[in-house]
Amino acid sequence: MSTDAKQPLLDAQEVTVRFGGLVAVDAVSATFMPGELVGIIGPNGAGKTTFFNAISGVTKPTSGRLTVRGQQLAGKGPHRFARNGLARTFQTPRTFGDMTVRDNIAFGLKFAGRRRRKYILWGEESGVPWVLRTADSILGLIGLSAQADLPAAAITPSQQRLLEIGMALATRPRMLLLDEVAAGLTENEVEEMARLIRRLRDELDLTVVWIEHAVTTLLRHVERVIVLHQGKKIADGPPREVVRNPEVIEAYLGDEMNDENDESRAEVTA
Repeated sequence: MSTDAKQPLLDAQEVTVRFGGLVAVDAVSATFMPGELVGIIGPNGAGKTTFFNAISGVTKPTSGRLTVRGQQLAGKGPHRFARNGLARTFQTPRTFGDMTVRDNIAFGLKFAGRRRRKYILWGEESGVPWVLRTADSILGLIGLSAQADLPAAAITPSQQRLLEIGMALATRPRMLLLDEVAAGLTENEVEEMARLIRRLRDELDLTVVWIEHAVTTLLRHVERVIVLHQGKKIADGPPREVVRNPEVIEAYLGDEMNDENDESRAEVTA
């Protein structure tokens, strides 16, 4: 864990997002500490992605406060959030299809390299893990070394998602926001993605916040889960407690967990 683990990395207080008469996010508060692995779940239309957009600067909140590493950033642009260590993926991977896989990662490294150099040899690299210093080392970390010279448009959908994670890692984030990275993947690919996410958190000391519809897989791997329903936060706690919450069961998990097998349910609630 980080030495400043007692200080929130991101503190969202009473964040509200309205689109005309629609309240997509309704006074949601959530605090994310260094090194946490947190899941966000909820039915379609619950406000999950809109909340992500708000806490990453993509969407300006209608009201509320967003404190990132001690700085008030509500209403600021995404580049300000990125500069303060936030990186995110999107439901549809955003990669450069005509560029090679390696060059996509290099683009992220170039973005990170805009920061002022402090040392003649390494500059800002002095505090960066070795595995995040080159495009090839990042490709090795996410398992795409064999695809390095292929155009990004030529790799599989699951590899596209891995590439977008690699591009986010190339910006050297402290907090990684993952939006539906398991969407469209096979059952085995979903499990492999979950293990990768946990490994990235452990090895890079990242805070990871993960939205996912693969509920049982997510609940097995995260340490805390936030549940949104109709734009409101209805639960926030360890998975084994949240899955027993009557409001959560009624609003969402009852139907979702009934779609899974008995063994999977037992793993979550054990």
